[in-house]
Amino acid sequence: MLGKSYIYGASGPNSFDCSGFTMYVYQKHGVNLPHNAAAQFSYGVKVARGDLVAGDLVFFGYYGSAGINHVGIYTGEGKFIHSSTKQGVIITALDSAYYASNYKGAVRVLR
Repeated sequence: MLGKSYIYGASGPNSFDCSGFTMYVYQKHGVNLPHNAAAQFSYGVKVARGDLVAGDLVFFGYYGSAGINHVGIYTGEGKFIHSSTKQGVIITALDSAYYASNYKGAVRVLR
């Protein structure tokens, strides 16, 4: 899915927005998530950043906003996969400047 384009409101399989991407991936594993990053934050159990495992959802705000505006899936080794507005589906380091400063939390979705 790497390189698939970003389109607001899209949920695959050829284009995604951020929550559409996480919804699509989880749906492939039998878990239904809403198509909204803030709503996805209420699913599952909150996880400390130091306790992340592959598959956890990671959440971000935009430029210091208080709310949840972006979501991705932790892949391990300090990285996450997500649908970026400018680059589509990419893998990014959690400690990259923008995402580190806008990190809001993580959730482990349980079946």
